[in-house]
Amino acid sequence: MRLEPYLFFNGRTEEALKFYQKAIGAETLSVMHFKDSPEGVNATPEWQDKVMYARFWIGPGVIMASDGVDAAPQVFSGFSISIAADDIESGQRMFDALSVGGDVRMAWQPTFWTSGFGMVSDRFGMPWMVTVMDELGA
Repeated sequence: MRLEPYLFFNGRTEEALKFYQKAIGAETLSVMHFKDSPEGVNATPEWQDKVMYARFWIGPGVIMASDGVDAAPQVFSGFSISIAADDIESGQRMFDALSVGGDVRMAWQPTFWTSGFGMVSDRFGMPWMVTVMDELGA
């Protein structure tokens, strides 16, 4: 069994995929647009080129994504996507990259459980926690 989060970007999925590729090394596995659906999904003409379904890797984890069905405002709450970085340099690099255009909720810093930790909502409103997996036990 695998757990694969499914994220909705309200018309900004392609932008998000490019951002995550640059910011944290995500790799896009597949993308299907509404116009390419074999079942003829009933999307408005404006949404035919939007992403119906995408899958991407971040490290060993797979995340699915979609533009949804309209551009209604969306608020992400009650969760964060957590990245366990191999070292403090890569952790800070990813945290800094995710912070561009976003909202830092806890600045990058050492804590009692790790040498580096930070919390940020990126430019899409997606909440992230970046933690260094180090000798302190995180």
